[in-house]
Amino acid sequence: MSDSKVDILVVDDEEMMRELLEDVLALEGYSVATAEDGKAALARVKECNPLLLISDIKMPRMNGFELLKAVKERYPKMRVIIMTGYSDDFTVKDALRLNADEYIIKPFNTQDITAVVKSVLGDTKSSAQSAAGQD
Repeated sequence: MSDSKVDILVVDDEEMMRELLEDVLALEGYSVATAEDGKAALARVKECNPLLLISDIKMPRMNGFELLKAVKERYPKMRVIIMTGYSDDFTVKDALRLNADEYIIKPFNTQDITAVVKSVLGDTKSSAQSAAGQD
């Protein structure tokens, strides 16, 4: 993936999850970049300026909550979806309290993630494509 602007940055320490989401979202027409943890994700955000960040919570070096907080402080308009394997109320409430736009519980099916992505992005991608003359 080049360092040009992308629609979505997927952050997960599990390579198979990153690849799955990259493939699924690319099939939906999104340009996707990936990072293996929160620290790498912050560097990638600077490089590719995504519209949406999709991040796991449990990762080494910098977890998803720390990443969410840093992204929302530096890039308040960036949309963020948190993925978690833990469906307890505190995890979900913590993500929303830190201004996550949405969350999704693992395991999920590909239709679930694409529906959440489309819901969170709304017209953002359509507007960006129209502005670029790519309709």
